[in-house]
Amino acid sequence: MSIFRTLHVALEERVLEYRDGTFTRELGPGRHRRGRASRTQYRRVYVAERISTLAPQDVLTSEGVSLRVTAAVRWGVAEPRQFVEVTSQPFDAVYLAVQVALREAVAAHEVAEVARQARGPMGVTLTEAAQAVGAQVGVGVREAVVKDVILPPELRSAYAALATARTRGQAKLEEARAETAALRSLANGAKLLEEHPALARQRLVEALPPGARVKVR
Repeated sequence: MSIFRTLHVALEERVLEYRDGTFTRELGPGRHRRGRASRTQYRRVYVAERISTLAPQDVLTSEGVSLRVTAAVRWGVAEPRQFVEVTSQPFDAVYLAVQVALREAVAAHEVAEVARQARGPMGVTLTEAAQAVGAQVGVGVREAVVKDVILPPELRSAYAALATARTRGQAKLEEARAETAALRSLANGAKLLEEHPALARQRLVEALPPGARVKVR
């Protein structure tokens, strides 16, 4: 009778083998033999990429305005042994790093700048912070992004009013431009008719209803 049993490791897993509490090997996808000895233990680690969303953060801008900001992290297990041995909650370290980086990034900008920075430089800052901490605990961070920036209700109302006023102003400007263009066209036409009487008479004839008569002096 064989003293070995088969251990199956899925594609998205790694298995760490410990004998008498000491790490002996890492098993990749496939089937592996393992001894029956009770002193050998196996630890499965899920390594596939996943997305974790941070709880909404109430963060102050440089003007002291409180914004509610949410961020998400794309990550996976890069070093299974580190992931298991360094800390009992490895992703919590990455979570904290993103929280701190998010607060510092928002605090460095005014409200109007935060939304513009969120999709670009701010995301890069969060990613770098998460990657630096993740490397210490076996977590590989692909990307950290700012998902939502939620303004206080009074600011949302103010920005909506500003956008409405701006749109109305643009509409009035376009209307004034159209009126100016029309007046300019009329002025040019009047000047042309004044310089060319024959053309003026022709336009007059064209404007008369059918059957009308014109007496030319």
